[in-house]
Amino acid sequence: MIWITLKEFEVKSLSERYIIRYQTNLQPACERQRDMVANEVPVALVYNGIAHTVMMCTPADLEDFALGFSLAEGIVDNKSAVYGIEVAEQCNGIEVQLEIATRCFVALKEKRRTLTGRTGCGLCGVEQLNQVSRPLNAVEQKITFSLTQLDAILSLMHSQQVLAQKCGATHAAAFFSPQGELLAIREDVGRHVALDKLLGWHAKCGQPSGFVLVSSRASYEMVQKCVACGIEMLIAISAATDYAVRLAQAYHFTLIGFARQGRAVIYHDNQRIQP
Repeated sequence: MIWITLKEFEVKSLSERYIIRYQTNLQPACERQRDMVANEVPVALVYNGIAHTVMMCTPADLEDFALGFSLAEGIVDNKSAVYGIEVAEQCNGIEVQLEIATRCFVALKEKRRTLTGRTGCGLCGVEQLNQVSRPLNAVEQKITFSLTQLDAILSLMHSQQVLAQKCGATHAAAFFSPQGELLAIREDVGRHVALDKLLGWHAKCGQPSGFVLVSSRASYEMVQKCVACGIEMLIAISAATDYAVRLAQAYHFTLIGFARQGRAVIYHDNQRIQP
């Protein structure tokens, strides 16, 4: 496992640019300033020497991303099927090279799935409608969460969104214990990629008990990714889609949206939520 300092993390994730800021209370109203923008680079995932997908990502925590994506997309069924991960910078982007078990690689070649293109898109290149969702086991009810802790976890995640505070262009996915302790946070320009990075951390740390909070809406694939990785609850800052709610009901998954200070919408509970 590679640990990087906050400064190194920022160097990977941010660039400095000159901008012209317009504010009516400034004299003059337009002022040239230096500002920070989020880095967004093509990241190719290569399995056993064969390129599988290219995603536009913030180039940090890429080992976590590769592992989380592989688990969440069902390319591997557990972290032990990933024998090695190497990050290699190329002239036009970054390659993350994974060595996976032969049985997983054979199944991957049969899927013939390519996701090249948009930032963090969850459906680019899906070839058939039956590839949109896949059968998963319902999650067991092992945790409970008190809504009296909601304001605290929202404030805590916001305070730890380092990239968002500097550039305003990134999403965050955070993992909390059932008691509301922040265990990890990952940021990226893509909301799906931020979640994949967090799911990779979760797998590497032995799948600790808890739930996910994301700074975005809750679409079906975010529910599906969490369920695939054994997580039983997702809280989103924005709305949930109908498909996400239906999947939450089918998987006995707890789904909360519009989480703001003092309020939230519980789309599906499954007895995990306490007042």
